Amino acid sequence: MEDPNADTEWNDILRARGILPPKEGPTEEEIFEEMDKNIREKQEKHLEDKTLDELDELEDEEDDRILEEYRQKRMAEIKAEASREKYGQLIQISKPDFIKEVTEASQEVWVIVHLFKDPIPECKLMNAHLSTLAEKYKATKFVKIVGDHCIPNYPDKNLPTLLIYGNSDLQQQLVGLSQLGGMNMTLQGIFYFLSI
Repeated sequence: MEDPNADTEWNDILRARGILPPKEGPTEEEIFEEMDKNIREKQEKHLEDKTLDELDELEDEEDDRILEEYRQKRMAEIKAEASREKYGQLIQISKPDFIKEVTEASQEVWVIVHLFKDPIPECKLMNAHLSTLAEKYKATKFVKIVGDHCIPNYPDKNLPTLLIYGNSDLQQQLVGLSQLGGMNMTLQGIFYFLSI
C-alpha cells in the first residue's frame, strides 16, 4: 500500500475527491505568505545596513531600471505603429487585384477606393487630395482604379466615386463631388467626409 502522505499526482487526485484526508503541513497559501515575509525582512535588513550614499546609488539604479523599462515599452509601441503605417501613397490597381487589395485588405485596415477617369478634372483634383491624405495617414490604404474597369459600364457622370471599405465590406460611398463642393472641394472637406 502506498503512503497516503506521499507527494504523488495520484494521491493529489484522491485528496481532491475526498478519498484521502488532506495532506498535513502548511498549505500553499501559507508557504507563499512565509516567503513574502522572508523577502520583505531581507530587503529591510539589507537597506538598514546601507549608508546614505549607498541608498542614493540604489535609488539611481532603480531609476535607471525604470527608465530602461519605459524605453523598451516605447520602442515596442513605435515598432507596432510602424508596422501599421505601411502604405503612405495612392496606388493604382486593376480589376484582378481588387479582391486582394481592397476586400481582403479591409479585414485589417481601412481601404479608400477612388473610381476615376484621367480626363475628368474632378478626378484629377480628387487624386491630388487623396495622395496628400495617403502620405499623412499611412495606416489607411488608398487605392484608385479606373471606374469602368472596376464596374463594367460605370457611367462617367458618377465619377469621381469614393468607396470606403472596412471589415471586408463596403461601409460608405460618395458618388460625385456635389457633397464636397464640386471643384471647390478642399482637403479638409474630404478628410471630414472620410472620418465620419
